Amino acid sequence: MTGQRKRREFPEAFKREAVERVRTSGLTIISVAKELDVHETVLRRWITRYGEPGMAPTTRAGARAAAGGLSPADLAAENARLKRENTRLQTERDILRKAALASVLAPSPRSLGPVARPWRPHMARSSGRPPDEVRVRG
Repeated sequence: MTGQRKRREFPEAFKREAVERVRTSGLTIISVAKELDVHETVLRRWITRYGEPGMAPTTRAGARAAAGGLSPADLAAENARLKRENTRLQTERDILRKAALASVLAPSPRSLGPVARPWRPHMARSSGRPPDEVRVRG
């Protein structure tokens, strides 16, 4: 033999029982596939072929929800909560993005030269005279 495995064939009754096991047990497709020693893709194909439309959850979150037995009302409430959180996080992201952009685009006082700097009395060269009377050497 050349090292290739022979393709396994399963009776239709076995396939239907596997689909029923996924539907009734609350286990994930992956765990049922491991129990039956078939690849999860094969089991998904059987579910598509022999199961009810939309029967099997295709995502991990859907599998958890099916396993947890959440009611449609609970799922709708969770969905609404997640949408609110998503909106809040998007708003927060937009605010932070604008703040970061503003800090990058805002000119620093040093880039504007000495005119933009505030007057610092400790830097004035005066001999006790008010700033108006300070003479600039030149």
